[in-house]
Amino acid sequence: MVEPSIDAASSRRASLLNLCLLALCVGIVTGYGAVAFRALVALIHNIAFFGVFSIDYDANLLTEPSNWGPLVILVPVLGGMLVVFLVNNFAPEAKGHGVPEVMNAIYFEQGRIRPTVALVKSVASSLSIGTGASVGREGPIIQVGSALGSSIAQMFKLQTGQRITLLAAGAGAGIAATFNTPLGAVLFAIELMMPEVSTRTFLPVVIATGAATYIGRISFGLAPAFEVPLAAVPQVSAIDLQALVVYVILGVLCGIAAWMLIRSMLITGAFFKKMPGNDYTRHAVGMLSVGILMYVLLLTGGNYYIDGVGYGTIQHILRGTMTSLPLLVVLFFAKLYATSVSIGSGASGGVFSPSLFVGATLGAACGVVGNMIFPDAGITPVEFALVGMGGVVAAGTGAAMTAIIMIFEMTRDYNIIVPLIVAVAIALGFRRMIISETIYTSKLVLRGRHIPKERHSNMFMVHPVREVMTTKQLYADAALRVSEVIDKVGPSPEPNPMIVIEGDRIAGVIPDVTTLFSVAGDKGNKALKELIGEDFVVVVDDMNMYDVIKRMERRKARAAVVVKPCRGVPRQDDVCGVITKSHIADSVVSSMQHYIG
Repeated sequence: MVEPSIDAASSRRASLLNLCLLALCVGIVTGYGAVAFRALVALIHNIAFFGVFSIDYDANLLTEPSNWGPLVILVPVLGGMLVVFLVNNFAPEAKGHGVPEVMNAIYFEQGRIRPTVALVKSVASSLSIGTGASVGREGPIIQVGSALGSSIAQMFKLQTGQRITLLAAGAGAGIAATFNTPLGAVLFAIELMMPEVSTRTFLPVVIATGAATYIGRISFGLAPAFEVPLAAVPQVSAIDLQALVVYVILGVLCGIAAWMLIRSMLITGAFFKKMPGNDYTRHAVGMLSVGILMYVLLLTGGNYYIDGVGYGTIQHILRGTMTSLPLLVVLFFAKLYATSVSIGSGASGGVFSPSLFVGATLGAACGVVGNMIFPDAGITPVEFALVGMGGVVAAGTGAAMTAIIMIFEMTRDYNIIVPLIVAVAIALGFRRMIISETIYTSKLVLRGRHIPKERHSNMFMVHPVREVMTTKQLYADAALRVSEVIDKVGPSPEPNPMIVIEGDRIAGVIPDVTTLFSVAGDKGNKALKELIGEDFVVVVDDMNMYDVIKRMERRKARAAVVVKPCRGVPRQDDVCGVITKSHIADSVVSSMQHYIG
């Protein structure tokens, strides 16, 4: 409740040009932050697994067996202990996958994120990813970029709306620099981060993501995130009907897989919270089980597979070199377990990359089975893996457009756009039938914080005031006593507004005449002019509601008197009606009635 007074006293509104310049700074800083973050992950990974001080690391390659042999089981545990120390002592917000904390800051903290979070999240997530926790790097860089955007906005004391805009710009910039997906990054910010979409919010986000993409391409090159050999082969015919049926089935399975991931994270999180001991012992137990699973996969399958972001496994699937159905099924469940335990026990990292992994293994497995059943339908495990990636990401995050565009940008394979759209729509719809919350909002719901899943256009804002105002206003002379006005309106008046007139001038407005009854005892002998203030505005009847609300907010008015266009000071005869805050609320509800299920 303090926020409005703080903003009014100490915040300022930057021009759109200045806001875009600040967004450019956010994009550049976040872009270089992503570069530094990836270098730190590489350094920690090489030290933890091989004892080598180097940042030479390609996440798209499978990790070679560690020099430590069976002791590699302890690597995730040691990294986890450092993570718990950092999170508990410096920034509790850095725990988990980051995006829920950013959404919480947008909707419940007026866009404020502590600058410390950026540094602690970078180091903690680098430790988690580099030492083998099954988490992604997109969640951390989103939170880091958001913290940078929020910190710059706070430095310049921008008002809440512009603070949130720069926060969203930082989030989009983080995604863009990490995955080389500028379009997907913009859509991510729009679908998940921005309560309002307009020119003044869209332009800064686009500028920040463009700048971060440029920095990322300078540092990492122009290649997409994943190499897909089939992307160079043009599609020469429409999708076979049998293949389309299998894509539909895959969409349903992706919805189920997303539900499994959400539920398993909630269950493991609750399990570790109830476990005896402190945060160190809980996380040690969780990461020990992940380390054991990694070593078992090495002994039985020849590689760790599920460690870190898992891009190496995804890349092998997309190259068509991993088509063993039993292995794909095992990796699907292994990644579900490892991600849930890593996040649930206290690791710091994202869930976007694990969702890609789960979708790739599920899609490839579905493609292998589909090819067995329909050998002449042109079904390939690679393209089904791509569709599975998009389906699980869309169903898990609730960001359907982001998933579709990002999968295309990450692979440059346009052949899968149609089946991808079909599978994403089915996956998202099926997941929502099973569970309404996403992988991001489910964590906030446990805290009693509900994030809106739909964006309704404020359609009432464009309506002229004459469609909203009431014409049932009453009039009373400012010299009348309160008791006299009560006698005049009767014992049971309707809750209509009353315009107070002094001479022929509008002196004030009482939004609800029934409120006079509550003050009749102590102030019954007082004149109306002693009770009213100048907390009203005068507007003409051809204005729209957006302009009226903006004027009311600036004057902190409780009501607006609607008058006909006239010269000079409006008089009683010029009044057409009155708009109060209750009328505005009724208009909002009325504009939403067609969208509320």
